[in-house]
Amino acid sequence: MTISTSEYQYSNSAGKLSQLAEIMAELDNLKKQSERLNLANKLHARMAGVLSLTGMIEAYSVWLMPLVNHELIGYNNSRRKKRHLFCSGHGPQRRSAIAFAEQLFDEKSLALGSFSKKDGRYAYKWTFETASDEGIFLILREGRELSEDNVSLVNYSLEILAECLRRGLEYEDLFEKASNDALTGLSNRRVFEERIHAMMDGAKRYHHPLSMISMDLDKFKAINDNLGHQVGDNVLVTVAGVLKRAVRSTDLLVRMGGDEFLIVLDQTDKKSARILAERLCLAIDSLEIWADDATKLGISIGLSEMKKTETLQQWMERTDDILYHAKAEGRARVSES
Repeated sequence: MTISTSEYQYSNSAGKLSQLAEIMAELDNLKKQSERLNLANKLHARMAGVLSLTGMIEAYSVWLMPLVNHELIGYNNSRRKKRHLFCSGHGPQRRSAIAFAEQLFDEKSLALGSFSKKDGRYAYKWTFETASDEGIFLILREGRELSEDNVSLVNYSLEILAECLRRGLEYEDLFEKASNDALTGLSNRRVFEERIHAMMDGAKRYHHPLSMISMDLDKFKAINDNLGHQVGDNVLVTVAGVLKRAVRSTDLLVRMGGDEFLIVLDQTDKKSARILAERLCLAIDSLEIWADDATKLGISIGLSEMKKTETLQQWMERTDDILYHAKAEGRARVSES
């Protein structure tokens, strides 16, 4: 069969076009790989100096925000009892997003690879090692779902984040031994000193309230003297459990030493702090711990809301004065400025 010149030229041209299309597709693929590699390098650089899980979640969120708009990222590891949430919102929006995320964590109602919708929020779940123990939640803004490109990017980036989080877990195990109170398991003064300045700076920068609750047990010395120090230690552990169950994951609860405890309540004004403080007074009273027939354990509480013009020392001294006033007024009560 004889092929005409025009047919040969057409076939040759089609072949070149096909080769060109393949080359362009390959170049496009290489471009996407290069972009992903560049993003991965930026994520590695952002994570390089971060040790804590909280810092890693925040750093990941900051890296992801220009690429995938979101309002909250949360990490939960039920086996290790680790939960960290980072939310970019403020006020009621922030509280609502955190409540939604914690509900999903607690109910475990979100299956792997699926999403849940509530009040216009879309929550997506990824897991690292086991479906029940570790997870990442990404909650989008109202009316926004993840596109396929978004999902692909998150899948790609989580390989990097997973390795960082494993490093963070190892670090936190070491950090907790140095930062947790050995008796009660609560954070100690060292953690308070490391976190409080950032909490104060954030409150001043974003103009949201920050409240402090300072607590001192009433008649605790009588319990030690009458019942022994082992009973006294058990009382401190019990009280710490009551306090821990009452606070949120975003609050800072510290055993400052002896029978003194302190809570810093994030995004909480004095009125809301008093509601919690009074609830704590009732909870300690309901423990029915007696040193003798006439001496019952109680708790005195002083609370104050941070003033934007005062230093940490001034704020703590003012709160201590309020606590002293509660003691002087008859103990087992709440005083505020």
